[in-house]
Amino acid sequence: MIFMKKFTGVALLLIIALQSFGQTAPKPYGKLPTKGQLNWQEMGMYCIIHYGVDVYTNKEWGYGDEDPKLINPSHFSAMQIVAAAKAGGFKGVVVVAKHHDGFCIWPTKTTEHNISKSPYKNGKGDMMKEYREACDKLGMQLGVYCSPWDRNNPNYGTADYVKIYREQLKELYTNYGPLFISWHDGANGGDGYYGGKREVRKIDRSTYYGWDTTWAITRKLQPNAVIFGDVGPDVRWVGNEEGHAGETCWATYTPHAPDEGKKPGNGYVKDYEGTEGTRNGDYWMPAECDVSLRPGWFYHKTQDDGVKSPYTLLDLYYKSVGRGAALDLGLSPDPKGIVNEIDVKSLTEFGNLLKQTFALNLAKGATLTASNVRGGNKAQFGPQMLLDNDRYSYWATDDKVTTPEVTIDLHTPKTFNVIRLRENIKLGQRIEAVELDAWMNGKWQQIGAATSIGGNRLIRLTQNITASKLRLRVTKSPVCIALSDFGLFKEPVHLTAPKIIRNKKGEVNITTEAPVSSIHYTMNGQEPTLNSPVYKEAFTLADGGIVKARSFEGKTQMSDVSFASLGYAKADWKVIDASPANDGGNRAENAIDERAGTLYSTLTKESATYPQQITIDLGKELPIRAFGYLPRQDKQAEGIVDQYVFYTSIDGKEWTKVAAGEFSNIKSNPIEQPVVLGKPVNARYFKFESAHVIAGNGITVAELSVY
Repeated sequence: MIFMKKFTGVALLLIIALQSFGQTAPKPYGKLPTKGQLNWQEMGMYCIIHYGVDVYTNKEWGYGDEDPKLINPSHFSAMQIVAAAKAGGFKGVVVVAKHHDGFCIWPTKTTEHNISKSPYKNGKGDMMKEYREACDKLGMQLGVYCSPWDRNNPNYGTADYVKIYREQLKELYTNYGPLFISWHDGANGGDGYYGGKREVRKIDRSTYYGWDTTWAITRKLQPNAVIFGDVGPDVRWVGNEEGHAGETCWATYTPHAPDEGKKPGNGYVKDYEGTEGTRNGDYWMPAECDVSLRPGWFYHKTQDDGVKSPYTLLDLYYKSVGRGAALDLGLSPDPKGIVNEIDVKSLTEFGNLLKQTFALNLAKGATLTASNVRGGNKAQFGPQMLLDNDRYSYWATDDKVTTPEVTIDLHTPKTFNVIRLRENIKLGQRIEAVELDAWMNGKWQQIGAATSIGGNRLIRLTQNITASKLRLRVTKSPVCIALSDFGLFKEPVHLTAPKIIRNKKGEVNITTEAPVSSIHYTMNGQEPTLNSPVYKEAFTLADGGIVKARSFEGKTQMSDVSFASLGYAKADWKVIDASPANDGGNRAENAIDERAGTLYSTLTKESATYPQQITIDLGKELPIRAFGYLPRQDKQAEGIVDQYVFYTSIDGKEWTKVAAGEFSNIKSNPIEQPVVLGKPVNARYFKFESAHVIAGNGITVAELSVY
């Protein structure tokens, strides 16, 4: 009996000891990430690379009839392209192995429409292999996108094409792994070449590809790769191509049924808004924020001035990676086969900004005091875990303590403007809201707040804060917390780029959000310097051109460059004919008022017939090289034109069709759609005609321009 009592006592002590060293971890909450999803979260940023026949045809979506001989770049360098991404702080690249035009940049056995039929390396080239080798040498991860829609393949729309598509995936998975992501989008079915048929083919994208079977190939051949689709199954689309997630952005998501009567669930590629996700969703399915470095996804010379600035990229970083999502930035190699020097410069400066901002955690060395520590076990669950370099060590509280607080004593005053928080997402996304205070002027003052912490949350303060003591309060959580990181950082000082606006009279105004020493501008394409003209008052630019401007504070501080590509001024323009506007006051004149927020709309509840048109008198005969259509800017799709015809006339009676085509990807990327004419024309009148719209009965136009 004495022996048994002693044994029982020892066993009890052993149990208590075990509980103190890992046996009392909080129970996981909700859905949890896989190994591949954890890797994806830790990456934070990657680039998607669009290079193919569209670079040479000046399109965003190729039709499928492009000659493979177009692909013969003089300086193609996967190493240069991947290095440009790495310079920006990105951790991997997704290579567009095949876009909607069907051209494959690897020597596939599934179609003749591939790189072996191009002059590149005398038909022996394999760009996918070159990307694989570049990623290996530079320590970058590789992913692939093989478009399910194929406007070249004669079998598209049949079961035979699905077999071909799956074979293409098998080739990519087998020959170019390991992959971190298999990327898919929702562009499926429509008009195309289709082996010479030149017709429209429609498919049910929820069922046609047999996603369960297709993605089983990914699971088998690339088990650690996440699968991206509009609704997963592993990573969801954020719902826009603007590069930002919702202020609240949950890593879990419950997809809607893709069609009436079908069971909800992931695995269906449909366009559903994924900006915020679903609290306590059915699947761990975090958001990817995709956006191009340029206005379009493929390189266009006319967009050289539209490359996003380093601080624009930094702002997108806070609104994507800083909200628990990932940033997928589009890179667009030029006709030579490399990333343009303008793009490289912006990427490199953005990467340097990230390094400067996050090089030093100003909270290091602080003393942390928590209101509660799980089981009193500070060695395993204490708040000091917030300051180590382990992303998954964490401060945890007892089960019943869901709104704790921790005080951070910095010992000396520190100046910061960015706060970083992370949860140990191996235990789920738990915290719903936090608030942060600083001890200033003898009292606690709130300086920030956040929701949906998840794998990463960056709080970018509107002003610098200097304090020696801070307090973090968890204000809402359904269960005990498992917070893994607390950081304080100082973003470098910078000026805001000016805004350039022109009114209908042709008067250009350049303004800034806050007063600056001076604003300098140019109209010759060069970047403004202190030697450039000083902006003092509005000036007239009747014939259009490119205006660039930059703010300066003294001789050392300057902002990013802002620019505006302006067509002819519209002071003398008149609408002489148009399809009837609707009853909402959306008159045709709104299409030429130089205000992006107004609309010309013919939308009606009744069925609409096409074409619909608007005809403009320019007031005098002008040389026209290009025109632009700006779709509605209110994030609605109704009435957006995706197929157009453009006519010009000298007398308003006899008309010449000078351009026709489609605005590819306009729904997801509703920027101005520039169309360069095959050759310049002289005209006094132009007619913009819509042959088809994305949705709705009627057309909408935010603005029309000619250049």
